[in-house]
Amino acid sequence: MWLANHWNDYEVIDTSGGEKLERWGDYLLVRPDPQVIWNTPKKHSGWKKKNGHYHRSNKGGGEWEFFNLPDEWTIRYSLPNGVPYPNLQFHLKPFSFKHTGLFPEQAVNWDWFSSLIANANRPVKVLNLFAYTGGATISAAAGGASVTHVDASKGMVAWAKENAASSGIPSTSVRWLVDDCVKFVEREIRRGNHYDGIIMDPPSYGRGPKGEIWKIEESIFPFVQLCEQLLSEDPLFFLINSYTTGLQPAVLTYMLETVVKKNHGGFVEASEIGLPVSSNGLVLPCGASGRWYK
Repeated sequence: MWLANHWNDYEVIDTSGGEKLERWGDYLLVRPDPQVIWNTPKKHSGWKKKNGHYHRSNKGGGEWEFFNLPDEWTIRYSLPNGVPYPNLQFHLKPFSFKHTGLFPEQAVNWDWFSSLIANANRPVKVLNLFAYTGGATISAAAGGASVTHVDASKGMVAWAKENAASSGIPSTSVRWLVDDCVKFVEREIRRGNHYDGIIMDPPSYGRGPKGEIWKIEESIFPFVQLCEQLLSEDPLFFLINSYTTGLQPAVLTYMLETVVKKNHGGFVEASEIGLPVSSNGLVLPCGASGRWYK
């Protein structure tokens, strides 16, 4: 398992009863987590001193309950040595369905590809698809890449721009696009554009700006085939993230082996990603990632 264990401003403190107790900077949040199927004693004082608690509803969704939590705050993350812009800063705010605007487990991938980019010693173009609030975009740009950031949500793209500016990323390093990812890739193929690195974090289900439907089990493999056509003659990496139960590491490996490695050589590896739990030294699983690299 790949662990995102280099955080200072974030930690999973404890987990129990379908929930996790987390520290985000100076604030404690309790949020639901489907992986937490155990009921261990909630001994840590943070369970009672939380600043925010997301209560899941039996009818779907849920709502936040706040205790002296600001509307917005920031946390920081430092990329490995040698990355040109290592000090990242992220704006957080609780919003729909338990989220805060950041998936901290992805830091293990940020470390990986930002170092690849920084050590490439050449210009690197990266495409980030389903790019959300820009954690991967900012990390790739921090490594020195020119990044194209694509997400169907105008609000998420605006949020990502704020994070990039706060992190000191040059404005010329990122092209920001509100678009349907599949249609954008199809257009890029027709234009003859290419990228040295591709990152994708596809949702299990979603809709594009014009109502386009995305179902990951049906859509992911043909989409990987499309994206492979955008790789340059000397590509650097291809990353797929998955929070869908059916897309386990072996499935991600199979897709990358049969599509990317078949045509570009290189290496494929895949694993669960996780976050250490500080109170007991165990690990909370947080999905999976598949990596191809040259």
